[in-house]
Amino acid sequence: MKTSSALRLLIIVYCSPNSKPLFHIKRLWAAVLSESWALHKYEVKGSDPESGSEQGKMGSRKCGSCLSGLLIPLALWSIIVNILLYFPNGQTSYASSNKLTNYVWYFEGICFSGIMMLIVAAVLLVLESDNNCKCCQSENCSKKYMTLLSIIFSALGIAFSGYCLAISALGLVQGPYCHTPNGWEYAFEDTAGRFLTDSSIWTQCLEPAHVVEWNIILFSILIALSGLQVIVCLARVVIQLSKILCGTYSVIIQPGII
Repeated sequence: MKTSSALRLLIIVYCSPNSKPLFHIKRLWAAVLSESWALHKYEVKGSDPESGSEQGKMGSRKCGSCLSGLLIPLALWSIIVNILLYFPNGQTSYASSNKLTNYVWYFEGICFSGIMMLIVAAVLLVLESDNNCKCCQSENCSKKYMTLLSIIFSALGIAFSGYCLAISALGLVQGPYCHTPNGWEYAFEDTAGRFLTDSSIWTQCLEPAHVVEWNIILFSILIALSGLQVIVCLARVVIQLSKILCGTYSVIIQPGII
């Protein structure tokens, strides 16, 4: 960079018919100083701006892929925990006779926080991949649309996991459907969740055995898993929005690039 500018100015000094050597020597010295300062700035940073931005993009892509990959084990655990709710105390007879709390039939952990979240995670991983297809001729345009799709699917993930979170919380507060001295009923439905901190009244549920602990533990785990999914998907939305709003990808599509 510095050599090429100096060479051009030397040619001007010696080849121009009306050249003023002193004036051009000053220009030469100013060019050398300015370019030396630019090189010094690159050396202090350790890299040029283009390589820095590429490293930033790679870092954000790896972060997004890690978050998307985290959704997979969370979804699998949600499916397992929801299935266990159908077999209180390890017995299958209560599910076949429909003697379970009604909130287990909403399939919040199996369908929404489980299967649907696996689909969302798979789509997000594909969008974060370098081998995804291009939707238009411009690379910046393609990345912009991929970012928008990632925001949409992350928002769907928030909706699915939020549904599981809400239903699990309702099931936890309602309490189990169990056999009491008065017959099969929701023994703690009118306590507004106060039974959760008063274990002395759990003995009202005679059957299934330990059904109160079973429901509290499993619904609490579902709440934790779906809550983590909400946090992960929300973090992905923030990351993708920052790419657009902070200028990583241009928001405005110039004419003729599609």
